[in-house]
Amino acid sequence: MRVAALDRAVLFRVATSETLERAVKALPLGEAAAWRAASRYVAGRTRDQALATAAGLLERGHAVSVDLFGERVRDPAAGDRVLADYLALAAALPPPPADAWLSVDVTHLALDADPSAVAERLAAIAGALPAGRRVQVGAEDAARGDAILACVLDVAARGLADRLGATVQANLLRSRRDADALAEAGVHVRLVKGAYLEATGARPYGEATDVAVLGLGFHLADRGADWSLATHDGRLREALLLAHGPVPVEQLFGVRPEILDELHTRGIPTRVYLPYGPDWFRYWLRRLAESRTR
Repeated sequence: MRVAALDRAVLFRVATSETLERAVKALPLGEAAAWRAASRYVAGRTRDQALATAAGLLERGHAVSVDLFGERVRDPAAGDRVLADYLALAAALPPPPADAWLSVDVTHLALDADPSAVAERLAAIAGALPAGRRVQVGAEDAARGDAILACVLDVAARGLADRLGATVQANLLRSRRDADALAEAGVHVRLVKGAYLEATGARPYGEATDVAVLGLGFHLADRGADWSLATHDGRLREALLLAHGPVPVEQLFGVRPEILDELHTRGIPTRVYLPYGPDWFRYWLRRLAESRTR
């Protein structure tokens, strides 16, 4: 393993450590200090705080995608509670024409416990949204790729494709096939580099993945898919914008926010991923890890 890949693996292992989270929060003022640093990347610890953050971005002309933190839930009852939270969030979004979507990781809806039940939960969230809004399904590790794709396509086939988005990770070797399946079903495609460390089935980070992003962007544009580019890599962003015009650009909250306003002044549609909730600690560490390994 190359040194850069090793550094990335170590940083992400630390960033997803429950032990580290407990240790930091047990320190005197440890949680308060961590929150001060994390709040740059987190829309709030409560729904009301997240919606207030969303309102500020909407006023500046940026669309939003609001996500309640959570993943890898294995208890179906917990999955039902997450569904209830999302339905309440859907009802609390500012009314159209405000461009406010939702975002969810389907393992937060207990994918690992019962994939068929997760499709029902995802369909309920999508069905709760008015026309013109979507729930974006987030990227997760490649081992769950087939189950996630099947869940999204199941819900799309119920007449809810116009309420759905899904994330395609360019570093995965399967990404073009997945992008085609989603586009064929009428699901919005959110194109990203990919953030998970994969033992197999993935391109190395760096040039190979960058080339894959460009190739997939051209492919989606050529087939007339409904898609957006989610990246903070200015070279890739500008190459695709130059080739295809004002492709919507998505960014993470708190990462290079000045770019959003610059894109907006150029007439490029922008959307900000807004995560919130009590499980903010490890998300913050992942943002720090990514910033050290770009």
